[in-house]
Amino acid sequence: MSNTNDHPMTISEKIFSKASGKTVEAGDFVLANIDRAMTHDITGPLAVDGFYDIMRDKDEKKVWDPSKIVIVFDHQVPADSLNASANHIMLRKFAKEQGILNYDVYEGVCHQVMPEMGHVRPGDLIVGSDSHTCAYGSLGAFSTGVGSTDMAAVFASGKLWFRVPETIRFEANGKLPKHVYSKDLILHMIGDVGAEGARYMAAEYAGSTIEGLTMSERMTISNMAIEMGGKAGIIEADKTTEAYLKERIPDYEFDPYWKSDEDAEYAEFHDYDVSDLEPQVACPHNVDNVKPVSEVEGTKVDQVFVGSCTNGRFEDIKIVAEMMGDEPVAKDVRLLIIPASRTEYMKVLRAGYVEQFMEAGAIVEAPCCGPCMGGSFGLLGDGEVGLATSNRNFKGREGSPESFVYLSSPATAAASALTGEITDPRKI
Repeated sequence: MSNTNDHPMTISEKIFSKASGKTVEAGDFVLANIDRAMTHDITGPLAVDGFYDIMRDKDEKKVWDPSKIVIVFDHQVPADSLNASANHIMLRKFAKEQGILNYDVYEGVCHQVMPEMGHVRPGDLIVGSDSHTCAYGSLGAFSTGVGSTDMAAVFASGKLWFRVPETIRFEANGKLPKHVYSKDLILHMIGDVGAEGARYMAAEYAGSTIEGLTMSERMTISNMAIEMGGKAGIIEADKTTEAYLKERIPDYEFDPYWKSDEDAEYAEFHDYDVSDLEPQVACPHNVDNVKPVSEVEGTKVDQVFVGSCTNGRFEDIKIVAEMMGDEPVAKDVRLLIIPASRTEYMKVLRAGYVEQFMEAGAIVEAPCCGPCMGGSFGLLGDGEVGLATSNRNFKGREGSPESFVYLSSPATAAASALTGEITDPRKI
């Protein structure tokens, strides 16, 4: 594609122009064509009910394009209650009836599975009935979470109304110090602008620091755009993106068009020099309640959870394995390791980390969301403190409303699992 419009455009404006079939700019309202739609076992049943309600007067009740719909079972898997089992049965029936091939419990967490299975490409407009759908922006797509009712409309028509968002640009430059990672950077940004700082804006991440990140590290950044109120979290596609996609989509051809023009208009700019950034921790009960690890060191933890769509990839778990070495998990601490997908789990298995973790006293689970949303297992009890590499720490998020959840990088999580209290990984 090429930009035939006179004014410079952000990547979001370019994507919505393609999706709506006309040149648009921030603030315009558009009816846009959806490239891919994702739902899961928690929000999917409501979307299916809504779809049948929309189609009740139609003779043929068929989705707009079964090849563009993905249904991932990841929140309550394997089914942990009769209600969860009933939801799974309903979604399997719907998928088979509609000819949807990409579904069920086999692959892992939706936001890892989508890019991993080749369902995301730069320039795509993607919706998912989950707020962390913004994770796919790491590959230069505009991806955003929608409600189950909106997803029902997408199932029926393949279209959805949007207001084209303004863009807030975050530029990070410099080299991340030892034991400081992209999770620390995004927590620092969220703490800086606040939970509403990018409300209904596309958060665009750029600069030499971002360019130097692996795809795994970029996914962490984009995943948490919603925690600053962002509609999407976009990183321009480049050679790193191209290499990742060519591994998964054999016929993929990279298009350099999908990046913001040099003189594109932004609502705000935020600049960061990461050279002196220290490990960051989000403290209860809000993700923007971010402090340097030095301010919360010594806080006793009952459980450490390494996983989720934010930091459950092999690279994250490798950090934990290397930091722990042959040391055991601290007494009275539960360490849960949950790879984000079957593919990532197999990498962890083949590297010998499962055995290492089990010998250290950790628990390694099959790919799923686990305690991240307070479902299935690993729930915190009254008064307990959890440290997680996931993306939210709201009251009751991982169990009891009387528990306390802190968020950190895998390195800080590993250090804390060894000592039994929140610990600066640079000291291990």
